[in-house]
Amino acid sequence: MTMQAFQQFYQQIAGSNLSHWLEVLPAQLADWQRQHKKDLQKWQKLLDKLPAIETDELDLKESVTIGATNSIDEYTRRQITGLLMQFKPWRKGPFHLHGIHLDTEWRSDWKWDRVRPHLSPLAGRKVLDVGCGSGYHLWRMLGEDAELVVGIDPFPLFLMQFLAIRHFYPAPHIHMLPLGVEQLPELKAFDTVFSMGVLYHRRSPIDFLYELKAQLKPGGELLLETLVVEGDEHTVLVSGERYAQMRNVWFIPSTAALTAWMKRVGFRHIRTVDISTTSTEEQRSTEWMTNHSLADYLDPGNSDKTIEGYPAPMRAVMIASV
Repeated sequence: MTMQAFQQFYQQIAGSNLSHWLEVLPAQLADWQRQHKKDLQKWQKLLDKLPAIETDELDLKESVTIGATNSIDEYTRRQITGLLMQFKPWRKGPFHLHGIHLDTEWRSDWKWDRVRPHLSPLAGRKVLDVGCGSGYHLWRMLGEDAELVVGIDPFPLFLMQFLAIRHFYPAPHIHMLPLGVEQLPELKAFDTVFSMGVLYHRRSPIDFLYELKAQLKPGGELLLETLVVEGDEHTVLVSGERYAQMRNVWFIPSTAALTAWMKRVGFRHIRTVDISTTSTEEQRSTEWMTNHSLADYLDPGNSDKTIEGYPAPMRAVMIASV
């Protein structure tokens, strides 16, 4: 299924303004498959066991719902649930598959509800989501009638989760590739680029902003969602070894500082369209993600602070153009 999905993507972009990507992409993905051969074989066996079911109901506009509740019997429902449980932890969602509720760690639908009102219409646009995780938002972008939706994320498990969902609705215009943005050439071909929850994981946020800009066509739009702190254009939080128990958090700027960074890189029409504090209702442990979650990372005596004493997670949505 993995190689077949890649081949479908190659064919789809061959005659488009993304065709020059084919100069490097097949070799990159072949190398990735060699590196992860053992895990891919294990997961492929699980994917192959998923039953083929006709899609009798679909909603990608207000949720990610594939199939009606009464479309399968209880045995099949338990079979699918047991197989999908093998791909835990499920972090981004939720998904609804033939009455099975994948109650993921994140209520990613809440983030989408904050983002969607501020976007230029996605209908007919080529869209890239950098750091897409299991691809929840890719389906919502498809629900907005995007012409082509591409997600990238280097973690193999996320690709397998995406393929598991795509098994139940093999839409031809939605794809995920196991790559980091630093592996992409300067494509300058996408109408809209999303980056949600990635910037603070990058050791060089300025380089990352340049990498995002390099994927946009002239006049294209960036939607950037990231952790922020309160402050002026000089305020940037550089945490110690951990922030909210995450080791890979490097720079958390104020929206003013982030705006200055984006201007320096060459983005225009930069605006902050939403700021929200992450709640323990939006990010929490579930049966599909049984590890620790946000409630375990906040100060038990003061939920406005992380367990390390930093400001609790606050996220901003920024929109800009090139």
